[in-house]
Amino acid sequence: MESFVGVDVSKACLDVHVLPAGEAFQVPRNAAGIDELIRRLRPHAPRVVAVEATGGFETVVAAGLAAAKVPVAVVNPAQVRAFAQALGKRAKTDPIDAAVIARFVQATQPEPRALPDQQTQQLADLVTRRRQIVQMLTAERAREKRASNPKATKSCRRLIKALERELADLDGQLDEAVRSSPNWCAKQDILQSVPGVGPVLTNTLLAELPELGTLDRRQVAALCGLAPWTRQSGQWKGKSFIGGGRNSVRAALYMAGLVAAHHNPPLKAFYQRLLARGKAKTAAIIAVARRLLGILNALLKTGQKWDEAKHVQP
Repeated sequence: MESFVGVDVSKACLDVHVLPAGEAFQVPRNAAGIDELIRRLRPHAPRVVAVEATGGFETVVAAGLAAAKVPVAVVNPAQVRAFAQALGKRAKTDPIDAAVIARFVQATQPEPRALPDQQTQQLADLVTRRRQIVQMLTAERAREKRASNPKATKSCRRLIKALERELADLDGQLDEAVRSSPNWCAKQDILQSVPGVGPVLTNTLLAELPELGTLDRRQVAALCGLAPWTRQSGQWKGKSFIGGGRNSVRAALYMAGLVAAHHNPPLKAFYQRLLARGKAKTAAIIAVARRLLGILNALLKTGQKWDEAKHVQP
């Protein structure tokens, strides 16, 4: 019988619940505790061990399990809490959370996901830091526009210049990191052969969507939160929505969709057709981003560069 394991991670310890055996125990969140966790899970041969994302505390646990060849999945805490509410579980303690996580993975059976290697993780850290710098720049430029005191304006400008230097330095580090890997370098050349795809989207996809090129277009769209879902009941027909998935990847694809809708001829034509049918501009850009993602996925899967006639459907 397949076993499913939920692990609630805190700073000091790990609360563990095994289904269907119903076994529950606690180990310290350190090397010895993770070794004990692996030893106690071996007899159960778990189908998947689910670890809830907890701001970084889960990383060492997931890495330890993966290194021991134990199938592990890092699950979204918001989805787990929604599942708990559906079960009527209002009480919240670490042992209860572990049991809820176990029931969640037993019901949803997520596929274990390979953890990124050290090089990919370092690239992801740089991409994340770049995104933070861009957010700080945006906020500081807005403050400069609102500032009425000349001294405050000068302060904003000094900080903006410093952030711009840091951004340029990070871009250089990202380019160096990608060019140092022959595999990434080849993927970069393929991705950037598509009009509308630049270094920011390329680096984001390499770092945060390593599955690109290994899944079908629907699966990869779902990973990015670009797969539409519809709300309807009886005769009431709701609108379609997107959401979930990897927010940073979706945001980068949306911006690339904006560019492609104006500078990639086939995707521009696709965008104009959608507008002519009465599609809202935002929805049309999302559709362009989804089609662009499908193209990039197909290119990496085949190892071919962009061919306008071959890779775009009418």
